[in-house]
Amino acid sequence: MSAKKTAFMRWIDSQLKADKAFAHRVDALVNEMKIEQELVALREKRGISQRAAAKLIGASQPYVAKLESGRIKNLGIKTLVKYATALGGKLTLKIDTANSGAKSSHRTMRRNSSRS
Repeated sequence: MSAKKTAFMRWIDSQLKADKAFAHRVDALVNEMKIEQELVALREKRGISQRAAAKLIGASQPYVAKLESGRIKNLGIKTLVKYATALGGKLTLKIDTANSGAKSSHRTMRRNSSRS
């Protein structure tokens, strides 16, 4: 059962359809927010504070706060792998090419991975 869209949501949909560059930027931001939400959810699921998570990766609590809020520019995959691994999780990188007709590439990144 789907909810009825508001006038605002219909307007957003029309903007996304009309401007592919805008749609691409929105999609990129939504993907970033998903990563941040998953990092916070993993930490909270483990019952670990930001301060304790920081100690696990050899960083400060403010750094973890920035990591979880997306305020770190040019965040590397190695950092994400280190954080997820320290919390008992794993990072999976998926390149979705649904719109291009090409096959998807799916790879699990591990802490001791030789590639980053």
